[in-house]
Amino acid sequence: MTLHSIDRDSPVRIVAIGGTIRQGSSTEKALRLVLRSARENGADVQLFAGTDLELPLYAPERAERTEEAVSLLAALRAADGIVLGSPGYHGGISGLVKNALDYTEDMAKDPRPYFDGRAVGCLATGSGWQGANATLGALRQVVHALRGWPTPIGVAINTREPVFDAEGGCLLSDVGSQLEMMGRQVVDFARLSRQSAVAEGQHRKDGCTGARERTLAKA
Repeated sequence: MTLHSIDRDSPVRIVAIGGTIRQGSSTEKALRLVLRSARENGADVQLFAGTDLELPLYAPERAERTEEAVSLLAALRAADGIVLGSPGYHGGISGLVKNALDYTEDMAKDPRPYFDGRAVGCLATGSGWQGANATLGALRQVVHALRGWPTPIGVAINTREPVFDAEGGCLLSDVGSQLEMMGRQVVDFARLSRQSAVAEGQHRKDGCTGARERTLAKA
């Protein structure tokens, strides 16, 4: 990322990935609440869920990519912050979500590889605490592997009892507060990271200008 590639005045961009093929899943509802919080804190948001994630099994040796995969990668490359959500499937991340994350290998040689330098909120759902907590831990490990910064708050949601209503509202105030906090933390970190990148770019620019002026003065 260079100084010229950063618009310091534009809203930060937050991208969420997760859910299941079933539209309106508990995981998708949780992600939407995080994004609502991010939007209320001034961010532009985008969600990839359900059929958006029905991608071919990732194969690094194949150069061709579907339109959906290209869109996902473009959004991630432009993102200032990311939110990941997965249901707990047998104690781990669902295949749907893991396959989408595998596509980030295409970002390995980017100037800003993988999730480098970006805050990543992680949430997991499960019919019981064991699966939800194990999946949350797995998501945070993946974020570390992708060079991201997991937000201080991670949210595990036990869906054994109703948590969300049909319209996507949260029925449990503590869960709602945690999801709101996650959205705020991702946005706050994204802003700080952007400010740092702008300051670093300006410092390098000033350093180059100073060196050039010193060279000219000696001539």
